[in-house]
Amino acid sequence: MAVTIYGIKNCDTMKKARAWLDKKGIVYAFHDYKTAGVERGCLEDWADKVGWESLINRAGTTFRKLPEKDKEALTRNKAITLMLDQPSMIKRPVLDVGGKLLVGFRPEQYDRVF
Repeated sequence: MAVTIYGIKNCDTMKKARAWLDKKGIVYAFHDYKTAGVERGCLEDWADKVGWESLINRAGTTFRKLPEKDKEALTRNKAITLMLDQPSMIKRPVLDVGGKLLVGFRPEQYDRVF
């Protein structure tokens, strides 16, 4: 089963998730979307699977620093465009386990999947 973890290398939550995977001996690919980017089609697929609302990190600095006009009246398309422009706004990590997505890191959720 293919496992890919998407996020940003220096994010504390990413470090916890990757440490959890390493400790369990789970082999995974890491995609740093801050350096490698993320495709619109990928974000659209994720939004279809988990909902665009769960992909936006509203608590993060990047989202909070947006002009009010960008934060207001968010739609799926507007949110995806914002995440493409500023990948730091995507909640981390996004873990793809054979097509099943987990957004954020909660050890108990990872335990259920693995």
